[in-house]
Amino acid sequence: MAAQGIGTRGVAPTGTRGLVLRGLAKEYTPGKPVLRGIDLAFPEQGITAIIGPSGTGKSTLIRCINRLVEPTSGEILLHGEDLAKLRGRALRLARRRIGMVFQEYNLVERLTVMENVLSGRLGYVPLWRAWLRKYPQEDIARAFELLDAVGLPEQATRRADALSGGQRQRVGIARALMQRPELLLADEPTSSLDPKTAVEVMELLTRLTEAAGVPVIVNIHNVDLAKRFAQRIIGMSEGAVVFDGPPEALQPHHLQQIYGGEDWI
Repeated sequence: MAAQGIGTRGVAPTGTRGLVLRGLAKEYTPGKPVLRGIDLAFPEQGITAIIGPSGTGKSTLIRCINRLVEPTSGEILLHGEDLAKLRGRALRLARRRIGMVFQEYNLVERLTVMENVLSGRLGYVPLWRAWLRKYPQEDIARAFELLDAVGLPEQATRRADALSGGQRQRVGIARALMQRPELLLADEPTSSLDPKTAVEVMELLTRLTEAAGVPVIVNIHNVDLAKRFAQRIIGMSEGAVVFDGPPEALQPHHLQQIYGGEDWI
């Protein structure tokens, strides 16, 4: 079945606002592609959920976008600039524009919650300021605002390793938004959480990114959460896009194509 919705073929031209992937491919081992020439255009608002079985390339796709993983070929155009071609300082500057929320939180455990949130500004302050933890007062005020927004104002001085999983993910969201990103990527942000906390984290992520006007691309295993919170779902199988459309268009036969097996019918 051909992919549906915002086309994997009708990709926006170079220079278009938003994120555009053209022919994005990744091989960790020559001749064994993990991503098979992905063509996608993402809007400048809302949540796009990427679903699919483990090993199908979802995390690799997310990590290629911010260059945590080097693509083998293809273009990654953010507002017309090809991130795949950037090196050195230009790449560091581009990464400031992309927030990231990680599955395992990726916090510095020995630092306080406030220090972890402020680390979202590391790309904007001189190294000596970060080393001495002398952030500008406006950054400190912003960090307190974000901690209040994620419901953790009283946790500012606690070490990160004293928090629950849900609290850590809230800190991770606050840190990502501290960058004032143009795009936010979330790599399985709920897979380490219990069902109730997973819903709370997705509600928080939705509310804060809507308020900030930041588009989100999220990898997620839970199809129900994807359908509940995303405006668009991309289904991947064996490194390729096999479904692209709104949640209401996702039917059992699509899930069978994405995940395999007969249990979806």
